Amino acid sequence: MPEIREWSGHPDLIGLQASNPQRYPGLFLSSGDSGWDVLFAFPQDVTRIDSAADLQSLQAHPAMRLQPCLIQSVQSGLPFTGGWLCALSYELGSAFEPHVGLSGEADFPLAWLVRIPAAVLFERNTGRCVLAAESGQRTLLDVLACDLDRTPNPVPDIPELSVLREDEPAAFLAGVSRIQDYIRAGDVFQVNLSRGWQAGFAGPVAPSALFARLMARNPAPYSALLQMGEWAIVSSSPERLVCLGADGRLVTRPIAGTHPRSEDPAEDAALRARLHAHPKERAEHVMLVDLERNDLGRVCVAGSVKVDALMDVASYRHVHHIESTVSGTLREELTVFDALRAVFPGGTITGCPKIRTMQIIRELEQTPRRSYTGSVGYINHDGSFDFNILIRSFLLRGDELEFRAGAGIVADSDANRELDETRAKARGLLRTLGVA
Repeated sequence: MPEIREWSGHPDLIGLQASNPQRYPGLFLSSGDSGWDVLFAFPQDVTRIDSAADLQSLQAHPAMRLQPCLIQSVQSGLPFTGGWLCALSYELGSAFEPHVGLSGEADFPLAWLVRIPAAVLFERNTGRCVLAAESGQRTLLDVLACDLDRTPNPVPDIPELSVLREDEPAAFLAGVSRIQDYIRAGDVFQVNLSRGWQAGFAGPVAPSALFARLMARNPAPYSALLQMGEWAIVSSSPERLVCLGADGRLVTRPIAGTHPRSEDPAEDAALRARLHAHPKERAEHVMLVDLERNDLGRVCVAGSVKVDALMDVASYRHVHHIESTVSGTLREELTVFDALRAVFPGGTITGCPKIRTMQIIRELEQTPRRSYTGSVGYINHDGSFDFNILIRSFLLRGDELEFRAGAGIVADSDANRELDETRAKARGLLRTLGVA
């Protein structure tokens, strides 16, 4: 049984992380008045996977070997009670699928896992704050409570932005044309093509400072801050890749279909309705829902895969999105590794069919995506887990950062409109940097 203690108050989790990032390497935040915020504490035993040759080491990792359906789950009602914090780069998908081919650059890990024995959890709709630790680790709760009782130091400011570069639009427009050639040739139906921005600052950027500013300007339900050595992932992701609950149900919530928002309420409502009714957006979304059904079908009990919600429209700070929910029951003989491999990387950020689109992405983008469209998440000791898709996310190293935004290209895509979509998706990140 995990050690659990209630704490009275509203915790400043970003401030707490900023005050001691070595003790608190990761923070996941929900948005609005729902979901849980989780601050991960006391990191141990880091595992880093740098090449496809190490893939067996990842598969043999204790977290990845768990068979969730064969483990007796403790029903604590908490999302995390001890286990592992994980980051998966987009290029891990190329290691899963050797026909795609890996980029020669290996400065960013394919996978990164760290043991986490304790956490601070905050339930947004009730205001409940819970300290949790693995069995026998009650002394960790004392340290967490002591940290929470102190007023954290203010989160530092971000140094002045000294340079901001955006990939040339011409390269993206040419890529759209090339993808449409592939579509006409019958290679693919849709490809998610992305483009990048790079920024430099007058001095090193504290990840917590960037995260605090991002949360103020672009909150999202699967937001995350993860410090992993020299790198930090700072994300305001709206999209869940996959989660597995104690009931054995795998759930994915694909996003496909985007329209910028308006500050005028009447116009904004009209834009929302237009997005939901748009034939191209609906066709593209249904195609990707089918892809997710197929991915889950590889690891789920026959007949258990269902579309629980189809084409809901969700509204975020800067854009509307079309979202669906697909779920299935994981087969009992399968592991966490099997489940993640079946769905990674997400179909909404690659395209259809997945392997061929990943080959085309590698050809056209000419640079590793690294964390972009990868994932961060956690795994509990009972094998339950939750992972996001890293979109609307910064990758920070010292005084430099990068980010990317993409668009789904189909046969009748207008290249300039798709270019505008990448800029709409980047707007919240650019505003975080003080531009746009």
